[in-house]
Amino acid sequence: MKDFETRWQQILDFFKAKFTGGETPEIDTILFLIGIQELGIIKSGFTKDEKLNLMHVATCKLLEPYGYYEYTHRDNEGWPHYRNIKKIEPGTDQEQLIKEAIINYFSIS
Repeated sequence: MKDFETRWQQILDFFKAKFTGGETPEIDTILFLIGIQELGIIKSGFTKDEKLNLMHVATCKLLEPYGYYEYTHRDNEGWPHYRNIKKIEPGTDQEQLIKEAIINYFSIS
């Protein structure tokens, strides 16, 4: 099994090649694109609020397998909704947790 850093670099390389024109993507960019995938609706010109909501959807989806969120439903506009089940423990490296969840997301998807 590849170590964490190698797997994370593979994710970054994938996004650099496919979505960011060779630029190393920020985590927010990856979350935004995962959010679009989970929403299942592609359109040009998401509003600022929609972009934030897409990143939230992605975060919920990513942390669902870890027991932090539970999917509840899709609303009339097709947006997925999640219920927070537990808080992230103080002292948890949240960026590391999100990176691990992104790696796992693409290993499963």
